[in-house]
Parts: sequence; C-alpha cells; structure tokens
Amino acid sequence: MTASLRERGVRAVVLDIEGTTTPMAFVHEVLFSYARTHLEAFIRDPAHADLVQDLATQFATEHGGEAEVMGAPPWRSGDNVERLDSVITYVLWLMDRDRKSPALKTLQGYIWEIGYHAGQLRGATFADVPPALRRWRSDGLTLAIYSSGSVLAQQLIFSMTDDGDLTPLISHFFDTMVGPKRSAGSYTRIASALALGPAHILFLSDVAAELDAARAAGWQVILTVRPDHVAPNPGGYEQVTTFDALQ
Repeated sequence: MTASLRERGVRAVVLDIEGTTTPMAFVHEVLFSYARTHLEAFIRDPAHADLVQDLATQFATEHGGEAEVMGAPPWRSGDNVERLDSVITYVLWLMDRDRKSPALKTLQGYIWEIGYHAGQLRGATFADVPPALRRWRSDGLTLAIYSSGSVLAQQLIFSMTDDGDLTPLISHFFDTMVGPKRSAGSYTRIASALALGPAHILFLSDVAAELDAARAAGWQVILTVRPDHVAPNPGGYEQVTTFDALQ
C-alpha cells in the first residue's frame, strides 16, 4: 500500500521498535544476549549496589508471588551474596520467559548503556527508517516511540546508529510506565501527552493485538511487515513492508 499521511489527517506518528523500526534479530540475538552475558558482573559490581537494591525492591513488588513459585531465596533476608544470587536467579527466570517487567527493562537498559558507550553495541534500524524519520519530521509531524523497552534503551538504539544520532528527530519516548501495550488506556494517555486528538495519531507496529488497543483508543493504525517477522494474526489491517510507502 501507499498512503499520504497528510491526506489521512495524521499529525503524529508513533512507532514500535522490535519488528517495526528495528530487526527482531538485533533485539533478540544482540541486545538480549549482551544483557544476559553481562548480567552477573553488573549485579555484583559494588558501584551498582544502590541501583541493584532499588531494582530488587521493584522485582519483589512486581513479581513477589512468582519469586516464591520459582524458588528464589527471600529478597530481604540472608547475607548480601544471597540477595544478589536471588536477584540474578530471578532476572534470568524473567529473561527466559521474555517477561515485560518494567524493572527488568530498566536493568537491561543500564547494562546496554555500558555496552554502547564501550563501543560493543551499536543501534540498528531498517534502511528505510532514518530517511522516513527525516521526511516526516520535515513535513511537520510529531514523532514518538512506544516500546516495552525502557526509555533509556530506546534512546540508546536511536542515538548510536550508522546513520548518526536520530534522537533529535523524535520528540517523545514512551515505555510501559504509561501502561501495557495491549491496553487502550495506554494509547489514551499517550495521546494526552502528545496533546493531539487520537484520530490524528498513526501507530505503526508488527503486533496486531497492539493495533487493536490503539484503534480502540481512536488512533489510526497500520501493520508493519518486515523481512524477519510476519505477524501471525494480521487481523485484516492495512500493511506496509517499507516506510517508503508512507509519504
């Protein structure tokens, strides 16, 4: 399909990341692998003690019941080594299940930040993404990201790419602090933050269930279909394989 965003009344484009702007392989095989490999060293580094304690409290609040089910030691008892072991064990458990835990996403973002600044990681986007962002911004559209990854993780992906720093093109970054991606209320809150009527916002995602939620909130939606991922249940949505089709 080819679409004129101006004719559709679009004033803001909100983008998912994984499978939409960025290859799934980069997220799963590069970023997730890096976080897992460097998890233990990060957790045990005394320089991160206060941060790890804060995250441990968040983990206990988010998933305390699950921690008991999967057999992790008590969060606030035992010596420091036992507490750190508990955090590491539970984080690995969450990673294995790709849980959308805000505390996990925060922790991954901090680990990735070290990797990016050390030159071990570099942001990745599909080739059509940088020119599309520049074109849409030049046309006066507001651009935003909404991803389950933390705001820090989002900014890192777009700030260090082969096309340079793309973050000046993006005015807003939203993570699951605004709510779950499959909840219509999350999109209502984002529309309020953008100060736009929902009918003027276009959401691009590779997950039909997320488009269902955005559409329920009154947004325009289009399903992205990328080479490394085709949505299993497209739901009859309009589809694009490249942002070149969105002028």
